[in-house]
Amino acid sequence: MATEGSSKTIVYAALAGNVLVAATKIGAAAWTGSSAMMSEAVHSVVDSTNEVLLLYGYHRASRPPDESHPLGYGRELYFWSFIVALLIFSLGAGVSLYQGVIHVTAPEPIEDPVVSFVVLGLSFLFEAASWLFALRRFRSEHARFGWYEAFVRSKDPPAFMVLLEDTAALIGIVIAAATTAAAVLVAQPVWDGVGSILIGILLGVASIGLARESKSLLIGEPAHSELSCSILDIARQSPGVLRVNGLLTTQLSPAEVVAALSVEFANDKRADDIEHCVVSIENEIRRQHPSVAALFIKPQTSARYHAVRAKRRKRRTARA
Repeated sequence: MATEGSSKTIVYAALAGNVLVAATKIGAAAWTGSSAMMSEAVHSVVDSTNEVLLLYGYHRASRPPDESHPLGYGRELYFWSFIVALLIFSLGAGVSLYQGVIHVTAPEPIEDPVVSFVVLGLSFLFEAASWLFALRRFRSEHARFGWYEAFVRSKDPPAFMVLLEDTAALIGIVIAAATTAAAVLVAQPVWDGVGSILIGILLGVASIGLARESKSLLIGEPAHSELSCSILDIARQSPGVLRVNGLLTTQLSPAEVVAALSVEFANDKRADDIEHCVVSIENEIRRQHPSVAALFIKPQTSARYHAVRAKRRKRRTARA
């Protein structure tokens, strides 16, 4: 689908940039002995690994439904997105904090800091190009919303993950450059370790945000309210429908939704009439919303629908 294809393009672009940046940073860290540069190198290696895992998640999620997974494998993408968030926290943040503590307790002077500044400058340009690419894609789909609302509303983890990773990378490069300059200018190599700790904290905060949103999608988020309202309107306007009781939706993947609709049909409708009405509603919903991968329509009176909901509320209250 178009959404998946454009998100894949972002991930491929980010992967190419991160591999080049990681190789450059590793060489510079080995040459200069800078802790902040080593943290940045680890950061780029983790980002490259993350992009590979996201692409693998796309591959796994694209498998067709089968007997063991009748609704398909779309949520595998959300699983691998959650794994990516854990890797950022455990490897990116953990290694950076470890490097920082080591160099704060036993600081070592940075050799040839000019190399560090050149590499950081080039890395900033590479990351900025990837960031702009991801930003344009993200804003094109969420232009009506603020940054936080767009992040929470997004059903496409790779899109906001790449953007957030690149944002953290740009901030991390600025931190590394500033602390490296401080370590050289005031002849206090401890600042190099401080920079590594700050980068670790930055990655930790980013990973917590990513893990929170990925977990929410993994356990089941509803579809956007605009889609739900449209499905309800289509059902209400269908001939033979007396009233629409309610709708449940859940996001299977960035481009797939499951919907369950409770509908009360007119009393004069026979079984075959109701069947024709259901088919008509299904066809119209799928025509207007191809993202609805599975649709279940339950003929049900309004009284029965509300009675069932009341029983469920009582059970939830009793468990609490």
